[in-house]
Amino acid sequence: MATPSLLLLLADGRFPAGAHAHSGGLEAAVAAGRVTDLASLEAFLAGRLATAGLVGAAFAAAAHRAAVAETAGPARSARRSAALARLDAELDARTAAPALRAVSRRQGRALLRAGRAIWPNAPFADLPATPGGAHQPLVLGLLCAAAGLSRVETATIAAYGTLTGAASAGVRLLGLDPYQVQALLVGLADACDGTAADAARAADDPPERLPAAAAPLADIHAEIHATWEVRLFAS
Repeated sequence: MATPSLLLLLADGRFPAGAHAHSGGLEAAVAAGRVTDLASLEAFLAGRLATAGLVGAAFAAAAHRAAVAETAGPARSARRSAALARLDAELDARTAAPALRAVSRRQGRALLRAGRAIWPNAPFADLPATPGGAHQPLVLGLLCAAAGLSRVETATIAAYGTLTGAASAGVRLLGLDPYQVQALLVGLADACDGTAADAARAADDPPERLPAAAAPLADIHAEIHATWEVRLFAS
């Protein structure tokens, strides 16, 4: 059984998984003039939660399910590997922008490094051996299962992470009042919890039926951002 402290630890932006280096697409949106103030930041975060947040949380919850659902036995690892490979392929198909696929796998590698140091006996070896590593939500699902967190808690961490990184970047990129940004996050808390609950329920579906909410403009911004020679954030 996990303690509340473990949930807070894994949701903390200071957890050594590299999340602080990413703006969640906000840097490109600011440069394009689409996010300019607190109100437009709120709209950006709400849209991100409904798209990338829902998808990432659902796949993290599905990976958690794969980690804990299998009964003991010699074929357990093989079944888990097959389930995770299907999830990785489906998430890749939902990530249209090559830049975002690369970012997800890069963040997955960073999270995996932290997970192996903290929970060395977790079944990380069952993650698909794809070029660049597994997608971040899959690694998060296994890590949360190793920590003893529930499926809903796993989805909550995933959804919450899509908000906080971009919100923190908004303070730096736009010079916003950090207290007002925190108040904005409080206002989005119910939506975050609702997204996590929806994602956790969706994890019972086959991988091909998991959420596929898309944000084409975010994909375009990600590809443009990847060409910049000078930038504050990796994405």
